[in-house]
Amino acid sequence: MNENQIIYMGVNAPRIHQAIIGRLIYWLTGLYIKNETELIAYPEAMIDESQTSPVPDVMLVNHDTDLTEVIIEITHTQGVPRDSEKLKNLLCTYRVAEGFVYDYKQKRWYKFRLNGPETGEESSYCDAIERDLAPFVL
Repeated sequence: MNENQIIYMGVNAPRIHQAIIGRLIYWLTGLYIKNETELIAYPEAMIDESQTSPVPDVMLVNHDTDLTEVIIEITHTQGVPRDSEKLKNLLCTYRVAEGFVYDYKQKRWYKFRLNGPETGEESSYCDAIERDLAPFVL
């Protein structure tokens, strides 16, 4: 490769994907500001700041412990199996209690728990904030 060659790298995320992340961050941040949760929402941030680590679409982090308690992946129907595997690996590796995969084409939520069923369940209810996430993406 030529040393003067410029390499462009970018994120391959459709606008709808980014819009859903924005809506989630907006509503989840509102809960934090109103003291309705102790979890702070972060968009596309590393789980482990001490080293390069995977980046979920949305994380809910405990303000006091600085530990990630919920991760959310936004995807389309074809991406559900891949993103479900990514999510399950992140739950295990980083000991995150709860995670979700949202299929924006089918408007379906899949909930996974660290010690829960391997296949997850169809649910958008987040135990960590005691709220249904589905209305936040509409």
